[in-house]
Amino acid sequence: MYQTLPIDLSWKPGDLNTFLPTILSLIFFIIYWFTAQSTKIKSWFYSNNSFDDASVKHIFFTKYFGFFSMGVAPIIICLICLPAYNLADYGLTFISQTTFFSIVWTVGLCILVVPLAYFSAKKPKNLVNYPQIRAKNWNKKIVFINALGWAIYLFGYEFLFRGVLLFPLVDSIGVWPAIAVNIALYSATHIPKGLDETIGAIPLGLVLCLLTLASGTIWIAFLVHVAMAWTNSFTALKFHPEINYIKTKK
Repeated sequence: MYQTLPIDLSWKPGDLNTFLPTILSLIFFIIYWFTAQSTKIKSWFYSNNSFDDASVKHIFFTKYFGFFSMGVAPIIICLICLPAYNLADYGLTFISQTTFFSIVWTVGLCILVVPLAYFSAKKPKNLVNYPQIRAKNWNKKIVFINALGWAIYLFGYEFLFRGVLLFPLVDSIGVWPAIAVNIALYSATHIPKGLDETIGAIPLGLVLCLLTLASGTIWIAFLVHVAMAWTNSFTALKFHPEINYIKTKK
C-alpha cells in the first residue's frame, strides 16, 4: 500500500486573509484577460460596426470589463468574506496625514517615468500594440474615450494589485512576503506584453507597493500608472505611421 505524508488542512488565523485575495486576483485577472482576448467577442464588434467604430467600442469594452472584473467583483467578495476589512483598509481612502507625501511622490515619479514612457513608446516594437485602439482616423471623441478607458481600467487594476492583493496579505504574512507575492503576480500579468514590460514591472511593482503602504492609499500607484499609460498611448498615436488624428473644424 502506498503512504502519504500528513497534511494539516485546517484553517489557521490569518490564512483566509492570504488565500482569498491571492486566489481572487488570479481568477479575476484570468477572466478579464481571456475575455479581452476573445476572438468571438472581437468578431462581434467588427461584424456590427465599421472598422474604426469597432476598434473604439471593442477596446473600451475591454477596459470597462477590466474595471468590473478586477476592481469591483473581487472587492465585493472580500468585503463579504473578510468582514473585518472595509474599503479604507484596502487603500480606497484619503488620509490627510499622508496627502502631501502622496502628492510629492506622485509628481516625482511622473517626472521620472513619463519621459521614459515617451521615448519607449516611439519604438517600432511598441507601435505594434499601441495605441490599443487601432482606428485609422482619430478625433477628439476617440481621444477622450481612450483616456477615459485607461483611467477606468487602471483604477480597477491598481485597486486589485495595490489594494486587495496587498493590505490583507501584509496583515497576515508580513510586509516583504506580501510584496513578493504582489510583484510575482503583477510581473506575470505583463508577460504577454513582452520581456521589457515584464522585467520593468518588477522594480515598478516594488516601488508602488512600498509607496502604497507608506501612504495607506492606492492613489500614488493609480495616478502614476495612468500618467504612464496616457503618455505611452498618445505618443504611440503621434508616431504611428498608419494612424491619423483628424482635427474637426470649429
